[in-house]
Amino acid sequence: MSPSISEPAIVLAGPAATAALAAAIAAVLRAGDVVALHGDLGAGKSTLARGIIQALGWAGEVPSPTFTLVQAYDPPDVAVPVWHVDLYRIDHPAEADALGLFETDAALIIEWPQRLGARLPAAALHLRLDGSGDAPRTLTWDAPPAWEGRWPPLQP
Repeated sequence: MSPSISEPAIVLAGPAATAALAAAIAAVLRAGDVVALHGDLGAGKSTLARGIIQALGWAGEVPSPTFTLVQAYDPPDVAVPVWHVDLYRIDHPAEADALGLFETDAALIIEWPQRLGARLPAAALHLRLDGSGDAPRTLTWDAPPAWEGRWPPLQP
């Protein structure tokens, strides 16, 4: 179950604002961190995840892991080892066990984290994106103590 995510909020007026947020997250991301991306289809979860991975130094394409479930990126191609995870296609939290998500030291960027249920670590940074189409996105969050001093990276 995802936490109740409400105020404070940041309005992301467009692609440049989303890219700036992604770069700010990448600058403070550490191996072992979990970033849980919540939001409806089309809210921008994949766009934000791609932006973080690119800001970590990945120069190639960042495909959606919708069908592979996990896409791994390792140094020296990125500053921090990171796994981009999309759990949309799993039906039960136990299905994620075979992915080895919590056996890696990589940072995890997880789309559809609610599919993990209670398996999602308490230290996860929960980000919720609301909006779709060409409209601005609203970002709200729940930041655990593990992110103190690192979140929020941008001023609301």
